[in-house]
Amino acid sequence: MTPRAGLYPTARAVLLMAAGAPAALTIGIVWPHLWTLGFGWMLFVVLLLGLDMALAARQVTVTLNMPRSAPVGGTVELRLATDTPGSVQATVDIDDRLTPLDPLRPTLSRERPEARIPLEASRRGIASLSALWLRWKGPLGLVWKQRREPRDEAVLITPDTRPARERSQLFIRHAQAGETARREIGTGAEFQSLKPWIDGMDRRAIDWKQSARHAMLLAKDWQIERNNQIVLAIDAGRAMAEPVGGVPRIDRAVSAALLAAYVALKLDDRVGLFAYAEQPLAASAIGHGIAAFPAIQRLAAGIDYGTRETNHTLGLTRLAQRLDRRTLIVLFTEFTDPTSAELMVKACAPLLKRHLLMFLIHRDEELESLAAAEPLTPEDVTRAVAAQALLRERAIVAARLKRMGVHVVEASHEGGGSALVEAYLMLKRQRLL
Repeated sequence: MTPRAGLYPTARAVLLMAAGAPAALTIGIVWPHLWTLGFGWMLFVVLLLGLDMALAARQVTVTLNMPRSAPVGGTVELRLATDTPGSVQATVDIDDRLTPLDPLRPTLSRERPEARIPLEASRRGIASLSALWLRWKGPLGLVWKQRREPRDEAVLITPDTRPARERSQLFIRHAQAGETARREIGTGAEFQSLKPWIDGMDRRAIDWKQSARHAMLLAKDWQIERNNQIVLAIDAGRAMAEPVGGVPRIDRAVSAALLAAYVALKLDDRVGLFAYAEQPLAASAIGHGIAAFPAIQRLAAGIDYGTRETNHTLGLTRLAQRLDRRTLIVLFTEFTDPTSAELMVKACAPLLKRHLLMFLIHRDEELESLAAAEPLTPEDVTRAVAAQALLRERAIVAARLKRMGVHVVEASHEGGGSALVEAYLMLKRQRLL
């Protein structure tokens, strides 16, 4: 795609042209038969404009460099440079995910051949930079020449994982200490060997068949099972784009998923990410080790805000087809009406035959405050009744899921990630993975 250029006069050219108007008016009044001389000045200015236009047709080159990724809330710095003599103004067409911190029109010159444009990464996703605009004056300062250069640049704005990494250290230390203690008392999730049973051991560990064969009480010795498989499934439909606590639900879900992924990878489990809305949107390979975390982070950053209803049946069916072993599926979703909730519950039922299913549901504190507020007007009563009805429907769906065997984690929007990791560690301690 070729650059698009344009020419237009500067303020100096307009003032120069306007300066000839009084002289032309005076000649027309004093010497009417010489009124055509009044156009001489304007013709002279037009000739100057043509000359400046020809001289402005010089080759101008500006290079643009930018980082490929940045965390939400971080700074993306665009670096512009030129080796062209004369001054050049530059600006860029940016995505609304990037917010300028300084004016977007730096001037490059021989004295200042480089410039930096700081932008704030204000929202998660892929922020595109579609064009670079340049303009410069002719040597006489009468003509602006402007050029638009199409660009195909993008910055991957990822969730800020620094808080997740900091919080995860506490969970990891706690989990590792707990695993050491469980090894010492001989419990865990994976059978290791038989050993004589002694007083104080858990009677459920007794292997009665082997005890009868050897004529002595033998107990099973367990060790912690590693290499469990976990898939973080994120609903990216319309309901998840609605804000809770001033932040879209899907951003809350992504932050919680990344915290859980980081902890699970540190504990030697295998983790994958899956996103769907009206159809599957993205899926990562199920990776092992902390080296798999950047790929999960990049995929999570590209999950966009949905505008359509979620098709849970299609999304969860496709997810089940990808799994070849028993997996803990952590589903991040929101149900806003009984119909969508019913479809979601039916879609979850087949997964429970083979897999372990966990839901993370953020409490809607706005609904809770409306339902608990003291009504002062009839409108307050209406809002409280409607809020209470919505909360009751959510509670009914959560209760149905629990009866089916789904592990439901309900938490505030600020503590969702921590509550999810604690529930995951509890499943490991209870040998359910």
